[in-house]
Amino acid sequence: MKWLTLPSKPPSAAIQDESSPSHAIKRSSDGSHRAGTPGAANTLLVLIMASRPGLLTEWPWQRLGNFKYVVLAPWALHGLYLLATQERKKWDLAYLLILPSLLLRMVHSQVWISISRFQNARSKHHRIVDKSLEFEQVDRERNWDDQIIFNGLLFYLAFMYIPSGRNLPLWRSDGALLIALLHMGPVEFLYYWFHRALHHHFLYTRYHSHHHASIVTEPITSVIHPFAEHIVYFLLFSIPTLTATLCGTASIVSMIGYIAYIDFMNNLGHCNFEIIPKWLFTVFPPLKYLMYTPSFHSLHHTQFRVNYSLFMPFYDYVYGTVDKSSDLLYESALEGKEEQPDVVHLTHLTSFLSIYHLRVGFASLASKPYDPKTPIFSLWPLAWISIIFMWINDSFTVERNNFEKVKMQTWALPRFKFQYGLLSARDAINDLVEKAILEADNKGIKFLTLELLNQAQELNGSGELYLQKYPKLKLRIVDGSSLAAAIVVNSIPPETRKVILTGNQSKVAYRVTIALCQKGVEVTMRQKNDYYMIKSQLPENASSFLLLSNDCNAQVWLVGDGLEDIQQRRAPKGTLFIPFSWFPTKKVRKDCIYYTTPAMKIPKTFENMHSCENWLPRRVMSASRIAGIVHALEGWNSHECGDNMQDLDKMWAAALRHGFLPVN
Repeated sequence: MKWLTLPSKPPSAAIQDESSPSHAIKRSSDGSHRAGTPGAANTLLVLIMASRPGLLTEWPWQRLGNFKYVVLAPWALHGLYLLATQERKKWDLAYLLILPSLLLRMVHSQVWISISRFQNARSKHHRIVDKSLEFEQVDRERNWDDQIIFNGLLFYLAFMYIPSGRNLPLWRSDGALLIALLHMGPVEFLYYWFHRALHHHFLYTRYHSHHHASIVTEPITSVIHPFAEHIVYFLLFSIPTLTATLCGTASIVSMIGYIAYIDFMNNLGHCNFEIIPKWLFTVFPPLKYLMYTPSFHSLHHTQFRVNYSLFMPFYDYVYGTVDKSSDLLYESALEGKEEQPDVVHLTHLTSFLSIYHLRVGFASLASKPYDPKTPIFSLWPLAWISIIFMWINDSFTVERNNFEKVKMQTWALPRFKFQYGLLSARDAINDLVEKAILEADNKGIKFLTLELLNQAQELNGSGELYLQKYPKLKLRIVDGSSLAAAIVVNSIPPETRKVILTGNQSKVAYRVTIALCQKGVEVTMRQKNDYYMIKSQLPENASSFLLLSNDCNAQVWLVGDGLEDIQQRRAPKGTLFIPFSWFPTKKVRKDCIYYTTPAMKIPKTFENMHSCENWLPRRVMSASRIAGIVHALEGWNSHECGDNMQDLDKMWAAALRHGFLPVN
């Protein structure tokens, strides 16, 4: 195992030194938190995972993977059986609502994830910890639903073995009051001291370090703990509910409401943006001791030895463990900060279900290359609802990144691939692109890149339409075609002397063809119109390398959209298919090699990359997106759209110089 920060003294000594809070995250002058370095005696001990895993750290069903939900199947099926066979007056509503309440908890958490990621990507932000979030954290927090499964099992068992938990009334005010008082007293008190005990080196290195590996928290970070910790948490949270049940005062609403309260406060405390309005504390000052804020709990993840409370800071004030900067951080985070990116990447949705692949969608899906075969068909109804909602909206921010001195944002148009092919939708789509360009220009953004069909020739002439309409744009539009062409050319094996160019042609294809012919590589085309147009642009000494033929005998095929299956089957065994289009080639042959769409690997110093760009692998970025970054880093002051293109060798050399590497 390795430490996220290099400790200045042994872990056990540093953890035992409770009087010395660490400062691995430094406070900046505006009150926000940024990555820093530990002092000589103050070290944030955060492990990627427990260095010495203790007993019961692994979940019992961990080896089941995505089939873990089967552990709930017997009770879920039994509930459905009772629902179908019993008379309505015999239904036990409390039992039947266990499964729906578990599903509701999952939806609740997913809503928090989406809101948190959206808020933390915006220009006007209320971020608390301004630090990069990476794939390692997403992978570590992928099992956030385990605790919901665990709670569901225990609820079903409690129903079977606790008779007073059956046939609960819908509501009882005395039971709700009892639950509230027991939470404020025993639960908060016991949790405070248990939490402090978890920071002792023995328990920390074996258990709690897994949770503290996330400095930049997300809502689901709140439930990322080893199995043993969740056993204790459930025992703590069962004090109010079990007491109310045994006393005969429990009700369905109070039980579900208490669990919803726990989920809400957990997600709130880890969302990494400030949302609690200041007027609440002005109207009711004691609320400061009864309810924490996201910034209050974030200090526990950055300063480590402070702010231990569960949801109510009362005991931190009583025992003197409140971080002195809690109020300052709250006010600065609540005030917010306007961040101006240098580059905006304008993309759009692809298939219907691709909305769940966005960074603001499902974190686990977004961290993997998009696969249309992913079995999420049960979410089709939500996808259709989202289409209706997005139809009335403009572009929205889905991601932000930093690299060297350049700040970037990704904006997505709420339109799908099929809509770009509708003649009736083109004007509306162009209006959306134009509105995004003007918004970026008014904000002082320097470069805007057009990805996928936002730069289609038939839509806007590869962006030329906007230059003609707004010749005084301060912002520079980049379509990435030069870098895409350079990537295709440099993906071809050096010994290649013959290639076949097929599929729908594009600006990138023309540029690749010219570059290859000038290098003495024979390019065979099949479309007459495209052949004669490119032929007229070639120098006389290179025109002989461009051929018009139906020949399929070449080991390298440069392919665009529209390549039919029957054409692929004519290719020789071992053919290398290199796409020059923005969309991937359908893989028909198992005996051939398929390259990805024009893209490059990003440098290790590229920050906040924890989602995959469409179908591309992790930490691989499309040519159009990289091109805007390179333009900003190089300080180029020219458009790259329409007929404007950069020199291929110059573009390729600049990308390599800044650390971008070939994928294939």
